[in-house]
Amino acid sequence: MLANERTFGSWMRTSLACVAIGVGFQGLFPTMEPAWVPRAIATGFLLLAMLVIIAAERRAAAVMGRLRPHVVIAAKGINLRLFAWLVSAGASALMIAIWTVKIG
Repeated sequence: MLANERTFGSWMRTSLACVAIGVGFQGLFPTMEPAWVPRAIATGFLLLAMLVIIAAERRAAAVMGRLRPHVVIAAKGINLRLFAWLVSAGASALMIAIWTVKIG
């Protein structure tokens, strides 16, 4: 059970790293021409972040459903789903901001 939670945490870090790369790319290359290229690359990383966290939540929930804990108190599946949706919502908000907010 604990290994499953650690694995989910690792995938969450990977997802957040994709968010950081997407935001960082957009921030480092705001003057790149054509202007849509850094936005498209940043959007790709943010979409990847959403894909990774949602896939991680589904796999973790499936593993938890198969396990029979004896004494260990299991994390509730809804908590994993909450984290997955929060990361996805944040990545979506960043995508919207990248495409709509004027820099400089």
